[in-house]
Amino acid sequence: MKYQIALFDLDGTITDSGPGIVNSIRYALEKHGMPVPEEKVLRTFIGPPLKEQFQAVCGLNEEEGARMVEAYREYYTDRGIFENSVYSGVTEMLERLKESGVRILMATAKPEKFARRIAEHFDFARYFEFIGGACMDGRRTDKYEVIEYVIRQCGISEEERESAVMIGDRSHDMIGAAKAGLHSLGVLYGYGDRAELEGAGAEMIAETPEEVCGLIL
Repeated sequence: MKYQIALFDLDGTITDSGPGIVNSIRYALEKHGMPVPEEKVLRTFIGPPLKEQFQAVCGLNEEEGARMVEAYREYYTDRGIFENSVYSGVTEMLERLKESGVRILMATAKPEKFARRIAEHFDFARYFEFIGGACMDGRRTDKYEVIEYVIRQCGISEEERESAVMIGDRSHDMIGAAKAGLHSLGVLYGYGDRAELEGAGAEMIAETPEEVCGLIL
């Protein structure tokens, strides 16, 4: 076994969460009377911390960005969260990794409360030893901070980091992994492309969940 510990991102890696996130962004923008950009721009919200993305895309300050996140959650909490689906092949990937003895963890910039609800609803929580994410009050949204939080919660030693890999679809997953001293594996079936992932230092690239499994094992 090449890696003993696998930390997975959620959005764009385990589930195709795009529809719910985009609809929630659209709702927040319309509620505040702001123009709704084209779909390509809306999809850039999938993965990065929301407040910072609202600030960057809409030219908002920190307080305004926080208000947009509040509006986003009005839609997302009961509707957008389930406008979501597990990628084909992901369940089989998780099953095989678990059977092979890999420790499977989640490190997502999504609030931990939402990540756990999604994992339970779509019946993949059983594969994860621990599900870690951001705080509802906006703390711990940086991917490196989330990774370090998961590592602490799971008692992973400095030596064990050598056998750990972060799997995600966006640049911040790769950057966070490098900063934490973990290996990195980028996936192309999510929302980031090869140029983004390689530019962020991805050590490995996989086109399918089956390839992810092969590279880990």
